[in-house]
Order: sequence, then structure tokens, then C-alpha cells
Amino acid sequence: MIVKSLYLSNFKNIEQAKLDFSPKINCLLGDNGMGKSNMLDALYFLSYCKSFTGANDGLMVRRGEEYASLRGNYFRRGLDEEITAGLRPGVRKVFKRGGKAYQRLSEHMGAFPLVLLSPADIELTTGDSSERRRFIDRIISQSDSRYLDSLIRYNSALEQRNRLLRDESTDEGLYEALELQLEMAGVYIALRREAVINQLRDIFKPYYSKISDSAEVADLEYSHTDYPEGLAAHLRDNRRRDLALKHTSSGPHRDDIVFTSDSMPLRRTASQGQTKTFTTALRFAQYELLREALGVKPLLLLDDIFDKLDAGRVRRIMDIVGASGTFGQIFITDTNRKHLDEIVADIPEAAENYRLWHVERGVFTPIEA
Repeated sequence: MIVKSLYLSNFKNIEQAKLDFSPKINCLLGDNGMGKSNMLDALYFLSYCKSFTGANDGLMVRRGEEYASLRGNYFRRGLDEEITAGLRPGVRKVFKRGGKAYQRLSEHMGAFPLVLLSPADIELTTGDSSERRRFIDRIISQSDSRYLDSLIRYNSALEQRNRLLRDESTDEGLYEALELQLEMAGVYIALRREAVINQLRDIFKPYYSKISDSAEVADLEYSHTDYPEGLAAHLRDNRRRDLALKHTSSGPHRDDIVFTSDSMPLRRTASQGQTKTFTTALRFAQYELLREALGVKPLLLLDDIFDKLDAGRVRRIMDIVGASGTFGQIFITDTNRKHLDEIVADIPEAAENYRLWHVERGVFTPIEA
């Protein structure tokens, strides 16, 4: 799968832009804050129906404007496809595929897969457990519609039970119905998370070893609680405690993924370079997992990935990115053209399939590669 072209109007700091992409390597060069990451965010938005920053949709509209639009032309499974999105502050966004609007945005999940490596990935290691749950949930949801449906049903039941707890409700029948819903959806969520995290782990470890040159041993593990009596029974038995806390204290929404380096918690012991190595290997593993699950090569977006890394680790990442056949279409941002030219030099087929733009204040100017 590739994106052939992208048209933007009033998206973030970009007034108007039309870019025709190379099927292999596309590089955005410029100072920080000029709009390089905003272009990647537009591609991310067309894949995930939201910004990778987590910002409200209204903030995607350029300041002083009333409306933003995005259009991506893709080549996927032998067919040309068009995805469009329209945004107005305070109004529900509209997504269309081939001119037909989606009734539910969840229908779009996994159709145009994408993996992004960015400085914000640090939140995977330093943020709370919700960041890591979102990470694994997004991976599984793209190839497993039952999982996505279970997740939606679980979160809906959880929200309703928490509301009952906050209101100090004594409606026994309603509690039992919601607790049964949480168990039915939660069992599948936990099983799939454990299976996919184990798959991810097996792919991740060789990537980490290669990037670090085996300088340290990194690992990841699913951390969750088993409920031998069943989740519904556990929630019923702990209802008094949850009433005091005013929230549901047990279930898959409390799970985590534990990251370690040399058997020690990553967040406590790892350097910035080791942490960046970890998240980079994790994203490469995510890419490979999605490629196998979906049967297409996702887009790979590399946003300022060389910061915090020593020369050796940068070199080894470039070797991985340049490996023929591993990745499909690639988008890279950097302030340093040297990195970009070195990556291209390592990819034989990129010489004639390489496009470069200079980015300044939301304006994209082609540069001779």
C-alpha cells in the first residue's frame, strides 16, 4: 500500500498543500516548528481518524479559518482509493472512502495501516499504564474487529458502572448486568492482549539487540490479574470497596505492559538513548506484526527519530530502514539532511524513488534530491 498524493487545506499551520509522493522514500527537511510533523499528522489522521497528538479535532483547523479538509489518494491491493476528511470546530467530522461517508469511524480501522515513530513515544515508557494499553489496543483493533467491538462494549459498561458508583446507586440488578457485560468482553480482551504481546515480544527482541549492538537486554511482558472466580463475581465481591473509591478498581482497564532493560524497570534505569532504542524497536515490531496480520505493508512515518541516539545506534537504525523489502513507503522528517542522504544511499531502489521537500511555515518546497 502507498499514498500517491495528499491535498491539505487549512490543516494546522498549513494553508494549502499538494504533495505527490515517491512510492519509496519521502523526506521533509526544515527547522523545528515549521510544519514537518503536521504533514505526518495529516497522514496519521487519514489512517486513524484523529491526530497523533491527541488534540481535539477543532485544533486541527488553521487559526482564523472555519474549515479544514484532507484528501489522500492511495494505491491499495491493486486499486486506486481516495480518503477524504472534513473538519469544522464543534461539528462532527466527516470521513469518506471513495466518496461514501462512513456511518461508524470504527469501520475505517485497519484499512489504511500506518506506523509512526515520534518523540512523543517517550510517553510509552514514562507515561501511565493507559498509554501502553492504548498502544496494544490500537495494534489489535486494526486486524481484529471482534476485539474492537469487545473494547467498545467493555468501555461502555465500565463508564456506566463507574457512574453508578459515583452516584452511590444500590440498584443490584443493574450492577449485575453491567458486571456480566464487563466479564464477557473482558475475557476476550485479556486473551488477545496476552497473545499479541507475546508475538510482539518475539519480534521486538531481535530488533532491540540489533540497534543496541547487544549492549543490553530489553524485554516486555503483559501484566494483568487473573480472576479464578470470574471477573463478574470478583466485581460483585468488591463492590463495597469500589463504592468507597467511586470507580471500578479491577479488570482489563487496569492492565499494563512492563518494559525492562537488563531485568530492571526501563523508566527507572534506562538512559535517553536506551529509551529511544526501546521505543524504536517496539515500533519496528509493531510494523512487522501489522504487515503479517493485514497482508499489506503499512506506511512508515519516522518523525525526528535520530535525536538522543549515539552515532552507532543511528547507523544501525539506518541499516534496518534501508533493508530491502522490509518496509514499504517511508516518510522521514529531520533538521539534518546528512541523515536523510545516508538512508537513501543505503536503499538501492530509492535512488530513483526519492523525494525531498524543504518545509518553512507550512509551505512545502521541492528540493532536487
